[in-house]
Amino acid sequence: MNERPAEVGALAPDFELRDQHGTPVKLSGLRGRKVVLVFYPLAFSGVCHRELSALRDAQESLADAALLTVSVDSMFTHRAWADVEGYAFPLLSDFWPHGQVARAYGVFDDEKGVSLRGTFIIDGAGVIRWSVVNPTSQARDVADYVKALADIS
Repeated sequence: MNERPAEVGALAPDFELRDQHGTPVKLSGLRGRKVVLVFYPLAFSGVCHRELSALRDAQESLADAALLTVSVDSMFTHRAWADVEGYAFPLLSDFWPHGQVARAYGVFDDEKGVSLRGTFIIDGAGVIRWSVVNPTSQARDVADYVKALADIS
């Protein structure tokens, strides 16, 4: 990782990426809504599977926010994974330029070529209100996201 993670209180870097269906998703297009932005290393890997399945299972608790997940996998990999696992939320492809959005958030691991486990909760004005960044091997807890969302008006 070359940069420090995007800071709480800063305006979230805007981006546009394609989801598993090829639909463009632009962060600034979600203004007015809270956003849970979750970076993960790779589809079909053990820890990522547990984390995204926990997000799928907790969607009711996250209902007042838009959930966006991002990895360097291709759109086609995301589609296959979403279809197998029943992930209905956007799985965004940061494939090319490789890791550009993860870099903007300071969570790209240059040595491994994947993002760290970074989560950013963004308020309706586009400001980062909460974040956590873990190494690729350390899972995050969805309960922390739910609590952080509840604390943001």
